[in-house]
Amino acid sequence: MKKIMKEKNQVVPDEVLSKEFLSQFKTEADVSRFLNQLHAQVLEKMLEGEMDAHLGYEKNSVAGNNTGNSRNGSYPKKIQTGHGESVISIPRDRNGQFEPIAVPKHESRGLSIEKLVISLYAKGMSVSDIEEEMREIYEIELSTSAISIITNKVSQAAQEWQNRPLDPVYLIGWMDGIVFKVRDNGKIINKTVYLCVGLKQNGLKEVLGMWVGKSESSSFWMGVLTDLKARGVQDILITCTDNLNGFTDTIRTVFPQSSTQICVVHQIRNSCKYVVYKDKKEFTADMKNIYNAPNKEVAAAELDNLEKKWGGKYPYAILSWRNNWDDLTVFFQFPLEIRKIIYTTNLIENLNGKIRKYTKSKLSFPSDDAVKKNVYLSLMEIEKKWTMPISNWGLIMNQFMLIFENRIQI
Repeated sequence: MKKIMKEKNQVVPDEVLSKEFLSQFKTEADVSRFLNQLHAQVLEKMLEGEMDAHLGYEKNSVAGNNTGNSRNGSYPKKIQTGHGESVISIPRDRNGQFEPIAVPKHESRGLSIEKLVISLYAKGMSVSDIEEEMREIYEIELSTSAISIITNKVSQAAQEWQNRPLDPVYLIGWMDGIVFKVRDNGKIINKTVYLCVGLKQNGLKEVLGMWVGKSESSSFWMGVLTDLKARGVQDILITCTDNLNGFTDTIRTVFPQSSTQICVVHQIRNSCKYVVYKDKKEFTADMKNIYNAPNKEVAAAELDNLEKKWGGKYPYAILSWRNNWDDLTVFFQFPLEIRKIIYTTNLIENLNGKIRKYTKSKLSFPSDDAVKKNVYLSLMEIEKKWTMPISNWGLIMNQFMLIFENRIQI
C-alpha cells in the first residue's frame, strides 16, 4: 500500500523559521503575541497600499506634488484579531476622503477575504477590477470565477433582505426612483429602481424595499404596496411621492387611511419647464409664497395671485398646480415640524445621490440582478450611518401621537 504523504502548508519558508528565530518563543502565549503583532503589521501595510491606490502615488513620491490631496499622518485604532487586541495606525489624507477597506471605519476587526471582495464590489468595482486590486494592493491571488462566486452570494442576501418582515406601522413613507441603464434582450434600456423609505416609531429611517420596473403603472404600484402589506405593514400614516403615475390612487386603495403628499419641489421643477429662463427666478420666488403660506387658505390666495400675474403668459405652469392642488397641500394639515419633512422627497433624493456615489463607475448593468446587487450593497453601506433619530424627534413624535392617537401603539 502506498504511503499517503501529507502536503506541507508552506505559509512561511523553512529558512525564515530558523532555530535562532524560534528561540524567542518559550510558550504558546509568546507565539500568540507574535502572531498578534504580525497581524497588525500586515494590516498596516495593506492600509498603506490602499492609501497609495487612493491618492494615485506612493509615499514620498514626487508624483504627488500639486495633486490637490496628500497624506496627513495617521490615527491609532484598537482592533481585535484572532490572537487578542492590537493598536494599529490608520493613515489619513488631507481632504478626509480616504475610506479604509481592510479595516473599515466603525469596525474593530479586519475584513475576511470574502467580506473584502464584497466591500470592493459595493464600491462599484467590477469583477476584473477586484481581481487586479486584490493582486496589486493586497497581494492576494483570486480568479475572476472565485470573485464571481463570492459576489453571487449577495443576490441571496438581497433577496432575504427584500423579503424580511416589516413593522406594522410607519409614520411616513417616502417613495421615489433612480434610473439605471440595464441590458435587456440584447439592448441597453433605462430601468428604474424604486425605493421606499419608512420612518419608524423610534425616529429612525429604514429602507423598506426596492423594486425594478420599466415603467410606472397602477398594476406595478399595486404589486409594490401589496408586497409591503404581505410583509407586515398595516398602516402608513403619511406617504410622500413624486406624483408617480398611478401611485397616489393605488395608495388610497391599499392604505385607504394614508394621507398622500405630492412633492412640492418636484411640482416647482415641473412648472418651471414651461417658463423661459429670464422669468424663472421671479416666477420661482412667486411660487414660494404658495408653499410658505401659513395655511391652505392663504396658499390658495397666493396661487390666485400667481395666476393673475403669470397665467396669461404661462397657463400650463399654473394648470399643473390646479390639477394637483389637494394632493400638493396635504402638508398644511400638520404642524410646521412635520410639514418640513413631508412636503418634499428630499430625504429619498439624498439617498439616491449616495447610491449614485457607489454606482457611478457603472455605465450600464448586464441584468436586473446586477442592479439589485449593487443597489443593495450601497444601501447596506448607507444604512450603517442611520443610527440617530431625525431632528426634533421628541417633539415630532408627540405631534404624531396627538394627531394619530388611534393608529399609533406605543
